[in-house]
Amino acid sequence: MQKLSLPLPAPDALAASHALQQLIIDEIQQHQGWIPFSRYMELALYAPDLGYYSGGATKLGKDGDFTTAPEMSSLFGATLANLAARLFAQTSAQVMEFGAGTGKLARDFLTECQFSGIAIDRYFIVELSGELRARQEVLLKDFPQVIWLQKMPDSFSGLVLGNEVLDAMPVDLVMKTAQGWRELGVAVAETEPDAQSGLPRLVYREHDCDLQKLAQIPDIEHLPAPYMTEVHAVATGFMHSLARMLRAGQVESGRGSAAILLDYGFPANEYYHSQRDQGTLMCHYRHHAHPDPFYLPGLQDITAHVDFTAMAKAALAGGLELLSYTSQAAFLLESGIANLLARESAEQVMRYLPQANALQKLVSPAEMGELFKVLVVGSGVDMPAGLLRHDRCHRL
Repeated sequence: MQKLSLPLPAPDALAASHALQQLIIDEIQQHQGWIPFSRYMELALYAPDLGYYSGGATKLGKDGDFTTAPEMSSLFGATLANLAARLFAQTSAQVMEFGAGTGKLARDFLTECQFSGIAIDRYFIVELSGELRARQEVLLKDFPQVIWLQKMPDSFSGLVLGNEVLDAMPVDLVMKTAQGWRELGVAVAETEPDAQSGLPRLVYREHDCDLQKLAQIPDIEHLPAPYMTEVHAVATGFMHSLARMLRAGQVESGRGSAAILLDYGFPANEYYHSQRDQGTLMCHYRHHAHPDPFYLPGLQDITAHVDFTAMAKAALAGGLELLSYTSQAAFLLESGIANLLARESAEQVMRYLPQANALQKLVSPAEMGELFKVLVVGSGVDMPAGLLRHDRCHRL
């Protein structure tokens, strides 16, 4: 793999990464020299105290590794709040957010509720990271509606929010070769150790493939060889669990529920296109994007695009309805984001221009507007007619 030229981390961060690498090496050795890539990704992102999301490094914003929509503009959370106000007539007046990050989306959402008189009973945040929860508690100290949970509850009625949640869930890597399909996992290299850390290097290694992992890939026999891609068992499992929670909540409350999932990705026939033969796996470190998942484990984000067809099928199998699938641009514009910007006076240039520029990035087809999609699933809920004008469910 090509040698990367990226900013060096601080000594304590580098030591934490080496500790995580040793933990991963130990696990590989305990499992006959090989672990699935999904297990490696799980450890790299979520190992207690050392993983990317469970450690103490700054992840989001200008000082982190990437920027999300809520970090770019308060209009994003305010738009979701105004949509929620329309949906609360059909659901319980409560929200559950997964992947809350710094808490910025929750703060903007709840601030808009205060400003516009939107009644909300509780705002749950499901947070596994103690470091992120601590940051959220500081940011959200003035909102008594916020309640933190360490796991998904058995039942819930209301609105579920997930912005860039599915892309951070571990994926398995599979490869079509001239001899058939193989799974790519992680092993320890037999070459010289890393000169800086003294630790053995981590490398990809092929393994027999469980053919059940290939079920979500359409037209699999027509794909060329070699062809590498991802499959999304963890995210699919999350969607099944989400469906059980929302269905149980509807039974208990007699009211509907909906989940709004915003992320970058494609329907299956685009995701597994013959020309996308290197998959979509990508890493983010200090606002640099690169393809090496073994670079400084624990200090960089590892993501894959979302297979929205697989997510929709899992929701349907769990008893939910497919309510909407559209671009982020259409979703935000039909949900009123431009009207919220119009509340700012264009004469107040220092306030108006940053918001206008952020709005452009959120909805422009050349920025996030088309790459990011919005999947809405639920039960007992009718979506506003405007959103349905741009529906793309037929593409799934």
